[in-house]
This record gives sequence, C-alpha cells and structure tokens, in this order.
Amino acid sequence: MPRKPASDTESFVLRVDAETMAALKKWAADEFRSVNGQLQWIIAEALRKSGRKK
Repeated sequence: MPRKPASDTESFVLRVDAETMAALKKWAADEFRSVNGQLQWIIAEALRKSGRKK
C-alpha cells in the first residue's frame, strides 16, 4: 500500500538543465536551505508578488 504524505503537499517531477541546477544549489546553500526548500520559497515569493497568494 502506498504511503500517504504527512501533510497536504504534492510531489511532482521537475527537469532543469545542469547550469540551472548548479545555480539553484549554490543559492540554496547560500541561504542554508535545501534545493527543494529554495524552490518552495521562490515559488511562494513569486505567487505573493503577483497577488495570487496572500
């Protein structure tokens, strides 16, 4: 039986080129985040700035 996620988050696959991934890893490390955490932060900031999320 598949495990249910512990929270209401949803997983998906994201493909990025090597140069972009290297930049993401550096940015995440600079801010003491995982790459996943950094991507979540980037997306949340973009949604807030665009007025699509409070």
